[in-house]
Amino acid sequence: MNRRIKSWMVISAMMATMIPAAVFAQEESEQDKGGIATYGEPDFFRPYDKRGLHMFETTKEDMDKAYTGRKFSIGAGFSLQFQSLKNSNKDALNNDFKGATPADRENALAQLAPGFSLPQANLYIDAQLADGIRLHLANYMASKHHNEFWVKGGYLQVDKLPFKGEIWDKINEVVTIKAGHMEINYGDAHFRRPDGGHTSYSPFIEGNIMDAFATEIAAEVYAQKNGWIGMVGVSNGMIKGHTEEAAPTGYQDKFDKRNPSVYLKAGWDKQLNDDLRLRFTGSVYHNSGTNGSGLTLYSGDRTGSNYTYVMEQYYTAAGAAKAATAMYKSGRFDANNYNAKLTALMFNAFAKAQGFELFGTAEFANGRSKAVADEKDRATSQYAVEGIYRFGNNENLFLGARYNIVNSEVLMGSAVEDVKVDRVAVGAGWFLTKNIVIKGEYVNQKYSDFPQADYRHNGKFNGVVLQAAISF
Repeated sequence: MNRRIKSWMVISAMMATMIPAAVFAQEESEQDKGGIATYGEPDFFRPYDKRGLHMFETTKEDMDKAYTGRKFSIGAGFSLQFQSLKNSNKDALNNDFKGATPADRENALAQLAPGFSLPQANLYIDAQLADGIRLHLANYMASKHHNEFWVKGGYLQVDKLPFKGEIWDKINEVVTIKAGHMEINYGDAHFRRPDGGHTSYSPFIEGNIMDAFATEIAAEVYAQKNGWIGMVGVSNGMIKGHTEEAAPTGYQDKFDKRNPSVYLKAGWDKQLNDDLRLRFTGSVYHNSGTNGSGLTLYSGDRTGSNYTYVMEQYYTAAGAAKAATAMYKSGRFDANNYNAKLTALMFNAFAKAQGFELFGTAEFANGRSKAVADEKDRATSQYAVEGIYRFGNNENLFLGARYNIVNSEVLMGSAVEDVKVDRVAVGAGWFLTKNIVIKGEYVNQKYSDFPQADYRHNGKFNGVVLQAAISF
């Protein structure tokens, strides 16, 4: 695919969202003329509280809902947790926390003790700008990676194109358009992960070991009908925007351009009867090569893990203690193999039968890092399965277990052929109200086949984490 075709792909995606907005600006509805926006939840919207459980993409269920004028809502997510975890890396080289020289403590882990983690907070602003046109803005008010106020991103979602005619009505019944700097819709796991202070969607304390989550400048077009779902998206592939030329350095074949990422999703989601719902999806994410600041699909989280200081190198190369904000990937695995070229596949299955719930992930990544001289692509696979049982009044109580394993063919810059990380988590929780949940988890995670010079050699951690979360 040449540069001209790729440029037209990006321009076409931008025009697909800008044209409807421009038309609306010229043809303001009667309800909005001279009116003041009222407070209330917008249409085509996923609530941030318990009502948002088991939701993935927003549906077209609000198509026949009467439009009553512009409105806005403010939402938030707050979390506070108590952690009692232990970590170790027995026999790893230079792992002496009290070593006399920086070399002696190069691979020393953070020394953990029971205590409260940094509370986290998110702020959401949603606005219904017109009939079927919604604006979303997400902010991180406090998190582990960025403890200052930080904008996560925002997007415009169009479910009703503002054109008159039967053909447009039929298109609106099927098509949704999203565009902005937003959480891209690759796979289904990101719909169930904790996101900074907003953790109510997740039955566990932390998401997958290899966390496929990123906010990128993107446009997505959806088609939904009779349970079938299709989506095509294009993004810049990076967490930030860039307008300067990429430096022509990096891995062996000297890419000096930034190619867009193209990603697709297809699936089927159906409530078969009152007691049974099934969903199956497959997603692909592809970038043929970039040499700017790098692809960020597996390193795009600006909040951090909900485990604190676990399996983290505590010291810098100079021997000084790292800043707390630098130790934000606790318990996660990123092989750093995929910041220059990447093809990733994720397959998800979800089933809910009365109070029983099953969610599975199979993921396969293949690509290259610009920091490695050879031209070999590296492969990583991930599997996760979780079972939840929800019971009690309105299913306010739940029990759950999850197993997650990652196998990586070759670590960046290492001669080791493959490594493994696996996690077992068992948890329980209680929604006191639709806005307040408390949950606890026992977790046991192990690192296998890492070289002795790596801080994760014979690594493991285990223990208990308790969390209280508020979302509205």
